[in-house]
Amino acid sequence: MDPVSLHTERLVLSIPTGADTDAITAACQDPEVPRWTTVPSPYTRQHAADFVDLVAGWWADGVETVWAIRKGGVLAGMIGLHRITAPSRGGEAELGFWGVADFRGQGVMTEAARAVIDYAFDDLGLVRITWRAVVGNLPSARTARALGFRYEGTLRQGLSNPRGRDDGWIAGLLASDDRVPVEWPVL
Repeated sequence: MDPVSLHTERLVLSIPTGADTDAITAACQDPEVPRWTTVPSPYTRQHAADFVDLVAGWWADGVETVWAIRKGGVLAGMIGLHRITAPSRGGEAELGFWGVADFRGQGVMTEAARAVIDYAFDDLGLVRITWRAVVGNLPSARTARALGFRYEGTLRQGLSNPRGRDDGWIAGLLASDDRVPVEWPVL
């Protein structure tokens, strides 16, 4: 599949390129990024260059769609649909994201995620999007809740990363859901 750019009122979401390598490297020096994601730590410029190459391959294969989130032309984070299955098999994916420290608390991730969710349901024809996060990642959970995800439980040792295994929260959003936030027992 060819990369698609998405636009919101304040943001442009497009495939990361080699020109983003230094900004990605700098963003991943923030200890909050590897703490809650599968990003390697320490994170090197080579990791970023390899990531940009991987993203291009994922788009081409149609298995993942990853966008760089840009606000005013500056990298504000990354967001993607991971492990996409074909609509003929029920069509689902997992939403993943991380934000650059300078852009947190501004609603950037929620705005970007709404565009990605619309793309997933409207353009890809998916019926379900899953969100997972390490237990304790309250900012990510608040974002998922704001998007209308329904909390589904805790996966004991259900998430793996380069540093080991963690308990994980899981939530789901169906194409048929109204996307109105509901109460979550962990928030």
